[in-house]
Amino acid sequence: MPGSSRSRLPPAFFERMPDAVAPELLGKLVARTDGRVARLVEVEAYAQDDPAAHTFRGKSQRNQSMFGPPGHLYVYFSYGVHWCANLVCGPQGYGAGVLLRAAEPLEGIDLMRNARGRDSLRDLCSGPGRLAQAFGISRALDGSDATGTGVISLLDDGAQPDAIVACPRVGISKNTHALLRFVVAGSRYLSKAAPSDMALPRSGTQNSKTSNR
Repeated sequence: MPGSSRSRLPPAFFERMPDAVAPELLGKLVARTDGRVARLVEVEAYAQDDPAAHTFRGKSQRNQSMFGPPGHLYVYFSYGVHWCANLVCGPQGYGAGVLLRAAEPLEGIDLMRNARGRDSLRDLCSGPGRLAQAFGISRALDGSDATGTGVISLLDDGAQPDAIVACPRVGISKNTHALLRFVVAGSRYLSKAAPSDMALPRSGTQNSKTSNR
């Protein structure tokens, strides 16, 4: 029964290309040590050879965590407005990750509401900036280990989405046609609706090759 036991995702889970990791993150739990928990319903994959990735032009002071160990956080400030959280993927030194875009709040909801200054359950984590704010994620957590003893961790309770949709990413201006945004079909907690006719079969998500690389 999902939720009866929870195990932390190991570093090996993230030692793969982001387009393989991303769909498998859907249904997993984002957890903070103070009791905040939410189930991921939307993510986006970014690799070093992707013009839309922060690492496309190489390593910098801003993106250096994305070249670090898999399973660690890469946190950046977006448009001078809000923080966004990514999970580093692939071999160390490559520069890839998965952006956490939206999640369904499950536990510690009052803490999320206080952090967001909002009451609506649907609006707490329905967007990358909202999710980061709801979980108190800022630059201070950049580079922290989400597979070990860090403040933020990723957990597996055995739940699996019935259907996953692969569609174009949002909020970018390069490589816009690549099907590297993955969402749980029909979820009311998405940042933006996705076409249901692009659903991936559950058995095909693990080895899905959805990028155009």
